[in-house]
Amino acid sequence: MERRKLFRIGIGIGMGAGTAVLPAWWAVRQVASGTDPDWHTDPAPLEQAFPLLGPLTEATWVSSRDEDRGLPSPDLVISGFARLAPGKLDELKAAHAFVSEEPDDDFSSWFEKPLKGEGPDAPQWIRSHELDRSGDFSTELWFDRRSDTVRFRALNPYGQGLASGSHPA
Repeated sequence: MERRKLFRIGIGIGMGAGTAVLPAWWAVRQVASGTDPDWHTDPAPLEQAFPLLGPLTEATWVSSRDEDRGLPSPDLVISGFARLAPGKLDELKAAHAFVSEEPDDDFSSWFEKPLKGEGPDAPQWIRSHELDRSGDFSTELWFDRRSDTVRFRALNPYGQGLASGSHPA
């Protein structure tokens, strides 16, 4: 009887350890492969959505169409950060009026949660309302003057082809 009890305890411990190892293995595999399922890193869709910003050197962004939640919507929202090419922010500042202005929120929508805590350290945000768009195709842009990083939030950034699904996000 004692032998069976020890065997069962051994199996229980082994199974518990196995389930703890599986998530650790999965996490190591995700890091090793360089994939992060929480956000996108391809700057090309952002360059298409924001052509005025020019080529972008890096990007971290999310889409309201990520993680299908069964809530159909004709609207697409993208939000995140991108790094401008060197000298681009100076070019924009020479052509547009900028003011010091913080973003209104810290990524409050459900799909923006992976972005909380991301972005430049101690940013000095500036904004040009001349570069923003409003209405059915709205865009808000904030620029960190220290790191050449742009923080963005855009509703329907690709225009009217959105409802037919002809957008990259």
